[in-house]
Amino acid sequence: MDFPAGLKYTKDHEWIKVEGNEATIGITEFAQRELGDIVYIDINSLGKAIAKDEVFGTVEAVKTVSDLFMPAAGTINELNPALDRQPELVNSDPYGEGWMVKATLNDVADLGSLLSAESYKSLIGV
Repeated sequence: MDFPAGLKYTKDHEWIKVEGNEATIGITEFAQRELGDIVYIDINSLGKAIAKDEVFGTVEAVKTVSDLFMPAAGTINELNPALDRQPELVNSDPYGEGWMVKATLNDVADLGSLLSAESYKSLIGV
């Protein structure tokens, strides 16, 4: 499994890539494997301010529905439009074409509590 070193991770299996105070957020390769075939992404928080650890949407797989948790407080300003037509992109490319949202962060200090790639691998036992 792949866990890019330039990203930060949550215990709930989201990843975040930060450039300045802009962030791209998705779920990890581990999470998509655990969920199985993803059939629908439901994110209706565009334009909303979301607190750290608050639910910003759900991901639906064949077997289950899972909440998506915000890794750092911010305002969601973009949804990945490709996921409406191809939610399976999260399975095939979770760190690339399968990203879920882009947000403007309130405080990059929120990132201090997130996991490095090595810490995340330790958490999931890889």
